[in-house]
Amino acid sequence: MQIKAKKEFGQNFLKDKGVLEKIIQAMSDRKEIIVEIGPGLGDLTQCLLEKNSVIAFEIDSDLCVFLKEKFAKELDEERLILHQGDVIKQWDSESSLISKPYILVANLPYYVATPIVLRALSDPMCHYIEVMVQKEVAEKFSAKSRSKQYCKLSVIAQIFSKVKVLFDIPPEAFEPSPKVFSSVIVFKKEDTTFDALHFRAFYDYLETAFSSPRKLWVKNLNKNYDKAVLIELLNEANISFQVRPHEIDPITHHHLFTKLTKVNKDVKRDKRRE
Repeated sequence: MQIKAKKEFGQNFLKDKGVLEKIIQAMSDRKEIIVEIGPGLGDLTQCLLEKNSVIAFEIDSDLCVFLKEKFAKELDEERLILHQGDVIKQWDSESSLISKPYILVANLPYYVATPIVLRALSDPMCHYIEVMVQKEVAEKFSAKSRSKQYCKLSVIAQIFSKVKVLFDIPPEAFEPSPKVFSSVIVFKKEDTTFDALHFRAFYDYLETAFSSPRKLWVKNLNKNYDKAVLIELLNEANISFQVRPHEIDPITHHHLFTKLTKVNKDVKRDKRRE
């Protein structure tokens, strides 16, 4: 069966066996079930099946037909489960992608990589993420405060996981070749007991805090909070009120968010008493 990459799905099939080996080696001895998003031609899938059983999500119906033929034995033995459809819609309908602890390993299409990583980070059943993404996206997730790439993605990722870029991949490792370099990046979650609502609320805070990255943190947050309260919180943390969002490290951002959340709860409680 002849399969061609489809632009509408952002498909770039990994053909470099050396890269596949490095991805598998980085997984170490993890025992959780593996989830793969966008298995493509199944080259990575084949390697993953040597480690553990795999649940794969593929949006392309033609590729699903190809994969069912290629992995007929594994599907029959239920070592591979293949779902056809949009994985984002699956997350929209359920709080977790699957009902048991899992690790996510995937070559993610560039156009949907960021929302998939964010969904996986917020999914309490997902314990570990190892994905190929556009190098620029990997740099944002792993960036340190005060750097050019530092943004809300850096903060959310580094609060809920340990982030590490493993290695870069040149365009010629794929078919067809993308115009940019890719990177393999790992997100290792140390605590999966957090509330998904807490994750969403913190991300909403970050969207506001970084809405104009070069403006003062106080000015950005003043849209939703009283300026005097914001300045008081900065004073308590021994931070200048002239600070900009990209100058605040992830832990401090989370500390400020927690304080602001408590202030909001106290204000609402006081209003109910009036």
